[in-house]
Amino acid sequence: MRFTRDIADYPEGIVLPVDKPYRWTSADVIRKLKYAAIKHFQKKNLKVGHAGTLDPLATGVLLVCIGPACKRAQELQDHDKEYIARIRFGATTPSYDLEKDVDRTFPYEHITRADVEAALPAFLGDQEQVAPLFSAKSVDGVRAYELARKLYRSGRAAELDAAALETLQRNRITISELELLDFFPTGDSLEPVSPQNDSNASSRIHVADTSALGLPEAVIRIACSKGTYIRAFARDLGEALGSGAHLSGLIRSRSGSFRVENALSLDAALALLAPDV
Repeated sequence: MRFTRDIADYPEGIVLPVDKPYRWTSADVIRKLKYAAIKHFQKKNLKVGHAGTLDPLATGVLLVCIGPACKRAQELQDHDKEYIARIRFGATTPSYDLEKDVDRTFPYEHITRADVEAALPAFLGDQEQVAPLFSAKSVDGVRAYELARKLYRSGRAAELDAAALETLQRNRITISELELLDFFPTGDSLEPVSPQNDSNASSRIHVADTSALGLPEAVIRIACSKGTYIRAFARDLGEALGSGAHLSGLIRSRSGSFRVENALSLDAALALLAPDV
């Protein structure tokens, strides 16, 4: 199946649930699909956007809006989300995920599966969350990641945590469900939750390797409101367990009613916009 060549045949626009590839930014996906959509519909000013960004090292549901559907982007973004997060204890990074290398290590031998399960209920419900400094959140009109990268590149990485607390407002979020799916005391039995090999992945996206550290890891299902930073949840869970933590894998398994098992690969989405043959 392909879309017809006339965007007017889709008066409400098109919403494509795409399983975002690993090491692709959300903007990378939009650029690729926008180019294909403009060629397919032969409409130079065609609007294409997404309903909620995903970090480069995350995979899962990215809702791509084409044409009039862009007017629904905010409505779609406001829907609740579900994630499958892999959290590695005993070390932190400035970005709280693998985009930056480890900056500090912590004791972790005391952390057990029972400890993780016991800590989760405290994170349920309405709460305030400090966003990661390496995020798309605006700080006085400047993207937080722009401020963070400036500090990082100038050799002032030690200021990142303090800067985060001083400059980022707290988000009001709701976490409605938390489920520990698996726990591995040394991490070496855990299968990756994000694909590691993609020949089209952006080479500019750095991926730190902390797998050889033998740190304990947990896989947690998280149902939450919009605006919830799972990297920040990993940070806070590590602190609650008397250690540090970072996100070592993330899948957005649901956005509203769209589930990852029904999402299109990027290639499949592009095929819907392929020229007639």
